[in-house]
Amino acid sequence: MITYNDSERYQKAIRGAWLTVFLLFVVGFLNYLDRIMLTTMRTSIVDAIPMTDAQFGLLTSVFLWVYGLLSPYAGFLADRFSRSKVIIVSLFVWSAVTWLTAHAQNFEQLLATRALMGISEACYIPAALALIADYHRGSTRSLAIGIHNGGIMIGQSMGFLGGWIAENHHWSDAFTVFGIFGVAYAVVMFFFLKDVPGGRASLPLPAEQGNSDEKITFLNGIKTLFKRRSFILLVIFWGLLGLVGWMIVGWLPTYYKEHYQLSQTMAGVYATWYVYPLSFAGVILGGFLADRWHRSNRYARILLPAIGLLIAAPAAYMAGATDVLLLAIGGFMVYAFTRTFTDTNLMPILCMIADEKYRATGYGVLNMFACIVGGLSIYAGGVLRDASVNTQVLFKTAAITMVVCALLLFAIKSIYARTTGSSK
Repeated sequence: MITYNDSERYQKAIRGAWLTVFLLFVVGFLNYLDRIMLTTMRTSIVDAIPMTDAQFGLLTSVFLWVYGLLSPYAGFLADRFSRSKVIIVSLFVWSAVTWLTAHAQNFEQLLATRALMGISEACYIPAALALIADYHRGSTRSLAIGIHNGGIMIGQSMGFLGGWIAENHHWSDAFTVFGIFGVAYAVVMFFFLKDVPGGRASLPLPAEQGNSDEKITFLNGIKTLFKRRSFILLVIFWGLLGLVGWMIVGWLPTYYKEHYQLSQTMAGVYATWYVYPLSFAGVILGGFLADRWHRSNRYARILLPAIGLLIAAPAAYMAGATDVLLLAIGGFMVYAFTRTFTDTNLMPILCMIADEKYRATGYGVLNMFACIVGGLSIYAGGVLRDASVNTQVLFKTAAITMVVCALLLFAIKSIYARTTGSSK
């Protein structure tokens, strides 16, 4: 029975649910813009701070290594303490570090700021998605996360602003502007971003897994997560899908240039112009469809990404096998659109199979494995390139891997059905 206090708390949660999404939409935008814009101003930075290509590459590698290795513990902080406070502190610190980057005088200082940014940004994504999941426990969870992830994609697509500002003004100006904006926005968030009223487990909403008597510790979280076979399969799934992403994004410009004898500029255009618009549409539609289907099928958030991958796989295979440029572009457009059904439903799937107390920790673990696979795939791509492997082979391999990923989702669905005692 819902008491007056429960009802009042529930109404506050409803009012804060979409406000939280839109506040975090902006933070997600900044999260990816601040990390990626350095790569778009390489010439300006190297002119100001002389360094080798290897050193410039190390700036990104250090961020990736620190970000990935710390993600599980960063996620645990959001499970152990206030999610909103972790988000606000993370935003404040990485924005301050962004501002500090503008004042780097040598390579060592620049490298240090990238490492610091890796530490502070690692705390954001697990906490943000877990907070959204706390608020959206019913038929809006996937769409809410999709909208947030749309902000991330816009941040990625706007990375060119760094290069534009560096070319027309000074490389440090972009870090100064966005660093100050982020610090100011963190202050705004302090007044408006809140945890679920009454605590995460206190809302009169559908019950989810979790033993409230168990002490919340990092080791308990890791043990609890990996004790479930479905979580292990999800880790493998996300790692393999990360491999697919790096294969396609990393080698698509080269494929267009060499296979269709295009200029470097046109190959880059054909490889990128549709990715962010279609990916944005994919996370929004993938969230909307999963939520609608979830009303009649409790496995919708697992099944829809699997269907998306089974559509994306033959499209990518065809695109990597055809000699017709328009067919290749069309195939990769379908891939960019349906592949992202997974992005918007990954946290909802995690909510179904993981202990509620360790959602952010679980997402941090997934983040870590994605970063490890990303680093390995970059290296493996270079090895295959040196071995003169045809890029068509890479895309066909990616297509087969997506089918494997879909099968892993079906396996997770079967395990979930057995453990919850329902087949519908």
